[in-house]
Amino acid sequence: MDRLTKKRSNANQRARRVRTTVHGTADRPRLSVHISNLHVSVQIINDEAHTTVAAASTIGQKAAAGSMTDKAAWVGAEIAKKAKAAKVKQVVFDRGSKLYHGRVKALADAARKEGLEF
Repeated sequence: MDRLTKKRSNANQRARRVRTTVHGTADRPRLSVHISNLHVSVQIINDEAHTTVAAASTIGQKAAAGSMTDKAAWVGAEIAKKAKAAKVKQVVFDRGSKLYHGRVKALADAARKEGLEF
């Protein structure tokens, strides 16, 4: 197995490990985070009904400027506002294969600051 295949395999394994314990319901949907090299995307997902309640992303947004940490914080604040509009107060946090550090932490802190509980 080459280096990049092994790296992706390890990331998939970490994501599956997180998803075994994190499951979104109607009362507490799942806040799923995806961070690429250029953009940050977040969805609030009801896994029971297989629906997306709210979503936010930096793709095509002029307001999301600065470093990736700044973009992540902006997306965290936006998703919290959209969650309030959808009457969602509590979520379970799905960090995927990323560590709870840096950009993921900035996103979570900004969402908590706007009133989202997890």
